Amino acid sequence: MPLDPPTMLTISIALAAAAALYLAIEWRSIREPSLLFWSAGFATITVGSTLALLRSSGFVLIGIWFANGLLVTAHFLFLLGVARFTQTRLSRGWSLIFVIWLVMLVLPEGPLWSKVMLAANSLLVALSTLKASFLLRPHGKSLSVGAVQLRYVLLAHGIFYVLKALTVMIPGTLIDLAAFRGEIIQISLVEGAMAIMLIALSMTGTERYRREKEIARLAARDPLTALYNRRALQMRAPRLLQDTSPQRPGALLLIDIDNFKLVNDQYGHTAGDRLLIALSELIRALLPREALTARLGGDEFVILLAHASNERIVELGNALREQFLTTSSQTFPTPDAVTLSIGATIFDTPPASLAALIEQGDAALYESKRGGRNRIRLTGRTTPG
Repeated sequence: MPLDPPTMLTISIALAAAAALYLAIEWRSIREPSLLFWSAGFATITVGSTLALLRSSGFVLIGIWFANGLLVTAHFLFLLGVARFTQTRLSRGWSLIFVIWLVMLVLPEGPLWSKVMLAANSLLVALSTLKASFLLRPHGKSLSVGAVQLRYVLLAHGIFYVLKALTVMIPGTLIDLAAFRGEIIQISLVEGAMAIMLIALSMTGTERYRREKEIARLAARDPLTALYNRRALQMRAPRLLQDTSPQRPGALLLIDIDNFKLVNDQYGHTAGDRLLIALSELIRALLPREALTARLGGDEFVILLAHASNERIVELGNALREQFLTTSSQTFPTPDAVTLSIGATIFDTPPASLAALIEQGDAALYESKRGGRNRIRLTGRTTPG
């Protein structure tokens, strides 16, 4: 079967329709707006390519002007999808693309009409495509290989349309939009079919990677406080524990809320949840970036620190106790103060396991509670500050 213009358009219709359907199905499962924009873009290409086939039947206005207008619209939808994906806000000035295309409708037909139409259409498509590629520039390495691929596919697609717009200006170039005649048109149809396939694959891979990363992130986090859960802590702790040495001792802090049940009984479980969230935010604010912190369950939290010292642990524990007491007493006053008991242990050699270390912290926590609560109990090797 020869790759004549009607055949290439038919291939483009099939590819775009398949891409639109697949991305719509993906959108229904994860409700990511960027997928909806991209699906709408491919659906628009499907309609536009179908209308382009009507040129051979004499419907020039629909087959050329309207079909090419839909091509511009499709790439603008791709741009909107990328903007949503990268969380970028587009200015209202981008709506001028459609104003420019409407102006093209009033151009009188003449010897240069096909060239002017093709050049204008190409530049408008290139504008949206290159902008979309630019928006992906700071996100490629930080998100996925798919985002990098999408960026460069859009970049190549945009550059092709810029070159196409420049090529039509060459004297003697044959361009007949109504009859699908001219090498530029033939090459453009081939490139269009390839671009549809590559863009669709890149968009799908990019969103799939983001979804998998989000699923992995949620699986590692406590749903209430967004701190690591026990399983995630067990996976991340070995690296920190193995780096322990006499020169770089580590520390574990086990934290439990005293009289937490009073908040739940007096103010309800929603209030208790708010207090747990407040404590998690307080922990995040006071800890260094390299620290690991997790919610073990209920009102029990654990902190793992590297390069610790007695003074540093006591300072951190007291800061947590004092700020939490202020928060709890002001927000949820109770007959008995809602405070923190902390059991801490310092170690200068890698422990047998995280579980063994938590047991030591639990013993220190028990001593803290037995000593009157609202205090920190420190055990383990004494290190200079």
